[in-house]
Amino acid sequence: MTHTAVQAKPSFNADVAAAVAQFLGPVVIELTALQINGKQAHWHVRGTSFVPVHELLDSIVDHAHEWTDLAAERVVALGLPIDARVGTVAAQTQSTALTAGFAPADQIIREVLAQIDVAREAVTRAVDALGDIDPASQDVSIEIQRGLDKDRWFLYAHIAEE
Repeated sequence: MTHTAVQAKPSFNADVAAAVAQFLGPVVIELTALQINGKQAHWHVRGTSFVPVHELLDSIVDHAHEWTDLAAERVVALGLPIDARVGTVAAQTQSTALTAGFAPADQIIREVLAQIDVAREAVTRAVDALGDIDPASQDVSIEIQRGLDKDRWFLYAHIAEE
């Protein structure tokens, strides 16, 4: 029987891994903040559109969780750690705090839209930069961008005038 030697560490270029982490790290931070704040909004939304907004916020939180995992695992697969501990996320997020307590659906929607926009900005920076650095990591970012755009559309439709 022939044994094949397996490398103990990935054979990825350290410079590429560091560059990917530079752009996907903020994506992980903002998506983690979106999960936490989205769940807070989910619990505290009020008004006649409670049920559909409550359920949509749950879906947005689930998506943010999936995309956080996707971005973080890409960095880790390239051999670097990722820091998404609560304290790190709180210190580094660019998102503004949600209103504490119960709030009407239109207010909650606007606040969560702002959270999504912050995450989209981080993702857009990753998409723009990663094409020349690591196309596979850019593909991860593009997948997240498409999903955020769809979630934003669905949420915005609840307050759109026309």
